[in-house]
Amino acid sequence: MPNTQQLEDLVIQVRRDILRMVHKVNSGHPGGSLGCTEFMVALYNEIMDRKEGFDMDGIGEDLFFLSNGHISPVFYSVLARAGYFPVEELNTFRLIDSRLQGHPTTHEGLPGVRIASGSLGQGMSVALGAAQAKKLNNDAHLVYSLHGDGELQEGQNWEAIMYAAAKKVDNIIATVDLNGQQIDGATDEVLPMGNIREKFEAFGWTVVEIEEGNNVEAIIKGMAEAKSKTGQGKPVCVLLKTIMGNGVDFMMYTHEWHGKAPNDDQLENGLSQNPETLGDY
Repeated sequence: MPNTQQLEDLVIQVRRDILRMVHKVNSGHPGGSLGCTEFMVALYNEIMDRKEGFDMDGIGEDLFFLSNGHISPVFYSVLARAGYFPVEELNTFRLIDSRLQGHPTTHEGLPGVRIASGSLGQGMSVALGAAQAKKLNNDAHLVYSLHGDGELQEGQNWEAIMYAAAKKVDNIIATVDLNGQQIDGATDEVLPMGNIREKFEAFGWTVVEIEEGNNVEAIIKGMAEAKSKTGQGKPVCVLLKTIMGNGVDFMMYTHEWHGKAPNDDQLENGLSQNPETLGDY
């Protein structure tokens, strides 16, 4: 297991990857990717029980499903840095014929990617199906998923959330990235969702809150608590309070960098705030 400093070094390198990938093609979603960097690094390098290699069956290991697929830059970087495919392939992000499309897809057979995502609201349903399959296979491993807070405005989520509790799918940990921002502005201004914790609890879920969602140690501690609450007849939701654009000062606390690429000067600025730690691709 890597120590905290190693994880934090990896966080910085993943931030660099995100900035460089999006800048190169002047396209992509850096804001949410940067906000979820600490979570994704901790998930793949400390929290999940992963086996060597990759297969779509996923038997005998924990599984992860990215529902808000537009934050593919952080997903691709973390997968590459975890050994699923060569780090150098990050250089092909969003290029024609690349496996690293703007939203993750499966038809190219990219290791680590289990579903095509980006059509918001669907990931919860898929993750629940995988969790039930694990129960049918007598596989005690867990299913993890990640969702945006703005994504919860999609109605399909709530059908799935209701289903999960009714069927006692208690081997899933669904994390919601609570950064309070979406493409058109603050979530409370676009479509207020009220108290999300109370909503999940009213639907029969157990809820864990991580107040410092951009702190690796807090994430590891919070996810350990969430894991301890699985297997008790209720699905588990983690509310991860993050800062959009975290780690790059001019991108933080605003929706403006939801889907906007940095120019040359902004890239240099962002990289200067995140000095290279493990080597660029």
